[in-house]
This record gives sequence, C-alpha cells and structure tokens, in this order.
Amino acid sequence: MGPRIREEDVPLDYVEDDKVKIKIKITDNDPDWKPMEQIVWTNVIWYLVLHIGAFYGLYLAWTQASWATIIYTAIFGELCLLGVTGGAHRLWAHRSYKASLPFRLFLLICNTACGQNSVYDWARDHRVHHKYSETDADPHNSNRGFFFSHMGWLMCRKHQLVAICGRKIDLSDLTADPLIVFQRRHYMKLFLLFSVIIPTLIPNLFWSESLWLSYWFCAVTRYILQLHITWLVNSAAHMWGYRPYDSSIASAENYFVSSLALGEGHHNYHHTFPWDYSTSEWGWSFNLTTMVLDSARKLGLIWDCKSVTKETIAARCNRTGVKRD
Repeated sequence: MGPRIREEDVPLDYVEDDKVKIKIKITDNDPDWKPMEQIVWTNVIWYLVLHIGAFYGLYLAWTQASWATIIYTAIFGELCLLGVTGGAHRLWAHRSYKASLPFRLFLLICNTACGQNSVYDWARDHRVHHKYSETDADPHNSNRGFFFSHMGWLMCRKHQLVAICGRKIDLSDLTADPLIVFQRRHYMKLFLLFSVIIPTLIPNLFWSESLWLSYWFCAVTRYILQLHITWLVNSAAHMWGYRPYDSSIASAENYFVSSLALGEGHHNYHHTFPWDYSTSEWGWSFNLTTMVLDSARKLGLIWDCKSVTKETIAARCNRTGVKRD
C-alpha cells in the first residue's frame, strides 16, 4: 500500500478569492496573463546593477584577492545557504524536524545573511509552490519557461492566483514563533548587518583585505551566486533530471543542482515526500545539509526528524514512478 496522499498536497481546480467572492480556475498557464506585460522595472534595474557589481567583484577577486578572502567567502556562502536549505526550507517551511533555540538562532542568522527575504515570506511562497506546483498559483511556475522560473518571476507582478492562494496557506506556526516575527519585523536592518556589513568587515579586520574588494566580492558577488544556486532548484530541478518516484510531476532528481544547493536537487523525491527532513533517501550523497542535520542530531540540537520508510518509497515508486523489485 502506498503512502496516504494528504489533502493539503493536492492542487485544487478552483479557488475562491476572499476579497471579491468569486471562484477562479487554477490553470497551468493562463493565456491572458503575460509576464512581459507585468514587468516591474525597478526590480529589473536592481538585479541588473547587482549582476554588474557581482562581475566586478569576480574581477577584483581574480586580480587582487588573497586566498584567505576567497576561502572565507566560499565558507561563509555555504553557511548562508544552509540557513535556507536547513532553515527556511526543511525546518520552517516543512517542519520536517524540531530544533533547539541555539540551533534555530544559528539557522536564522545564516538565513538572514543569505538575503532571500524573511523566513515568513520564504516559507509562505514555498508552501504555495508545493500545493499548486506548475500552475499559475505557483510563484515560479516552471511551465512558463526556464528564465521565468529561475529569476523572471521576481521581475514581474505576481499572478493574482499566487496572492489569492497565499492568503489561504496556514502560517500560524510561523506567526507564533518569536524569532520569525522578530526577523520579519526587522528584516532589512538585520540583512544589512549580517549580509553586507559583517562579511565586508571580517577580511579587512582579520587579514587587512581592502574594504572595497571585500564589499564587492564577499558581499555582492557572494550574494548573487547564492541567489542563482537557489534559483536553480526552482528552474533546472523542475525541468531536467530523473523522475523515479513520480513520473507525472515536473520536479526531477538533478545531481548537479544538489551538488551546488547542498542537497536540494533531489527534487522528485522531495515533491513526492515533502515532509522528509533529508529531502532524499540516499543520506549524505550530494546532500551536505543532511550531513549537517545528522551531526546536529547526534549533538542533541535537533530531534523528531521525519523520514520515509524504504517500504513506502518502494510502494510509491511502483505505483507512480520507476518500478522496484
């Protein structure tokens, strides 16, 4: 017998807008909604400036940076990503494990330094994405192409269904968490501190790297690279790869994305079993986040890690994916 399909995981055909009291059909692609007609030019200019700055930071790193600065930026960047993969995603969006206050605070700081919006907003969009994947209610609907699902969705106004369905998602667990409420209320100040000021100052204070280089490489270039790594989960991992668990969905096992995104590219598994803390049945393979979480569990920092039995996985594969013996 396969796993029970939960109601909250099944996309609806229609959704009622609480504001105007009408029912709107959820479709894969609304032919009347064209992203090119919804462009927010301030966002386009902002991302253009950031990418120019990121390339400049790479140039400075290539020509001037010390090895200490390069290694530091790589390690700091991995910690930032962990705040998204292990924090915003697996802990707060999916509640796939429980964590102690010190570990939650650590993940929240890493998440803030990554600069991908507050945990509240990130988790809300992600829960909507899972419930309405590859429809117009999905913030980064991959049916609209690679660029849209990768970063174009951040450069245009959201489809009305994203907002309507977002208002229907239960976020009471997040509003009841004082850490999440505090981060959301003070997000921009915390972001400037942990993502810009601190990573810029550390190389200057500890090994006399110039502030100019530290800012452009350690803050701007790192930030843009982190964004693209995360965006690949929304784009590449929803288009290319292997689908052994459920061949009917777009999300796929993409090991290139997993190697970059600390394990988040095991995406066919994750969308089939979203409550699994490891997002994969293969443990530490291409999954640095699981390695960190398993280490934290041994130290008693996290517990109640949800997982899926081998029997359930095999049953699901035989029913919707690639059959197993």
